[in-house]
Amino acid sequence: MELIYVIEDDDNIRDLIKIALEGFGYEVSAFEMAEDALRHIESDQPALAVFDLMLPGMDGLTAIRRIRKNESLKDIPILILTAKDREFDKVAGLDGGADDYMTKPFGVMELAARIRSLLRRSTRDQAESNELNQYCLNLNKKTREVHCDGMKVELTLKEFELLQYLMENHNKVVTRDELLNHIWGYDYDGETRTLDMHIRTLRQKLGENGGSCIKTVRGVGYRFIKTEE
Repeated sequence: MELIYVIEDDDNIRDLIKIALEGFGYEVSAFEMAEDALRHIESDQPALAVFDLMLPGMDGLTAIRRIRKNESLKDIPILILTAKDREFDKVAGLDGGADDYMTKPFGVMELAARIRSLLRRSTRDQAESNELNQYCLNLNKKTREVHCDGMKVELTLKEFELLQYLMENHNKVVTRDELLNHIWGYDYDGETRTLDMHIRTLRQKLGENGGSCIKTVRGVGYRFIKTEE
């Protein structure tokens, strides 16, 4: 069950939203003040937050900006629900970090529809951020699975990490020292045969199409590029 934060100082409106969203199958934590919500939001990690702007104490826009500056919270979808209906206020709210803006009076059906839309978008963005798609290769960082031309490729942890780093830096020359420091986690001043052996095995496992994307830059390192380049 997805957790929704509701920050609204009007008791009647707060209760209305809470009851309505619970009726749509969401878990709801409701707060009168932004400070109370901010004390719990990092540990709760709600799926979405609904903010009024005019709140006692810290105003809603200030709270939203604080959330967007927090690395662990910055991707939480935020919907502003407020009586402020001027274009200036809407622009300020959206530029301040909100993903959507609704004005009062409002209908609970529309509110629920907007929440569903934001949650769908958030889920899609998260899925896309977990995947790297380059040419014939698909790498999923969350499941640690790799597919080449639609076929699953079994890789060791180090092979997976090597491929991920090269794909994330596609078209860039990555030095051997950079790869050793990033994958093995230490400054390496000896031979690079360990790295070269892993690259050779990785190429073999990826087959002709996938393996040929990993190019050797003589005397420097490797580059992940299109096969035809």
